[in-house]
Amino acid sequence: MNYRLLSIILMTIIIVASVFPQAPAYTIGMSQCNLGEPWRVQMNADIKKAAEAHPEIRMVFKDAQNDNLRQSAHIDEFVRSGVNLIIVSPKEAAPMTKPISDAYRKGIPVIVLDRRVVGNDYTCFIGADNKKIGKAAGKWIAKLLGGKGKIVELKGLMTSTPGQDRNSGFREGIKGSSCEILFDADMKWLEPNARKEMESALSRFTQIDLVYAHNDPGAHGAYLAAKAAGREHTIKFVGIDGLPQEGQMYVKQGILSASFEYPTGGREAIETALQILNGKKVSREITLPSKVFTKENIDKGGEALPE
Repeated sequence: MNYRLLSIILMTIIIVASVFPQAPAYTIGMSQCNLGEPWRVQMNADIKKAAEAHPEIRMVFKDAQNDNLRQSAHIDEFVRSGVNLIIVSPKEAAPMTKPISDAYRKGIPVIVLDRRVVGNDYTCFIGADNKKIGKAAGKWIAKLLGGKGKIVELKGLMTSTPGQDRNSGFREGIKGSSCEILFDADMKWLEPNARKEMESALSRFTQIDLVYAHNDPGAHGAYLAAKAAGREHTIKFVGIDGLPQEGQMYVKQGILSASFEYPTGGREAIETALQILNGKKVSREITLPSKVFTKENIDKGGEALPE
């Protein structure tokens, strides 16, 4: 045997393998409803980071840009291209139900992340309990205000399930107190919209004790409107999301009285996807834990919401 020739062949195989690594075994399509919210940018970043730890995964990201038709087309495109699994964070429940159901019924596992769809035609839903978070926020706010006060509620997109749950949970949380919601508006999760709606509220009401916004950009937009009107020191602001570079930072700066965490679920989505792709059974519902961040607890990492 020509050992010199054999060693050359083996070395060539090693070099080729290093230059041309094995192709990923799985392709996962991720459809994000929009990237106009910092929280959703963070979700994609969390998914990307988690996936990078697994070379057998290839991620394909799509941005629906807040368009149901575009997001539906993304799901159809994933199906036609033969992805192994789809992760989707829907813009709205009803319009996205059919394309997700169609993909699921064609045998493609679907993980629905953050926002629900109608029915059960999906493999797994991952998200925190928005109603629980809204209720906890309501109770915390009622206590902060001593059981009475005039509140502005700046709602997320009310055709999305998080907006609906954060609204109904909050109203349940303040029930029995003398807190009054004197103004509410759908700011569709967007800070510029929240600022504009807050300007309307400030022009109509001389007394506003607190703003409850369904996300931290909404709370920050309200704060900026109040600051421009010279009223930021007489109003308290509470939001939801709790990102380190956003809600938590606003709490540390004294802009928000509290930020309730809504975890992105990005890491959990990849962990669950791998289990599904490897033939393991997963729970249909995975509920993520949440925290509240205040000036009293933020340096300790926040406080978990009670079960």
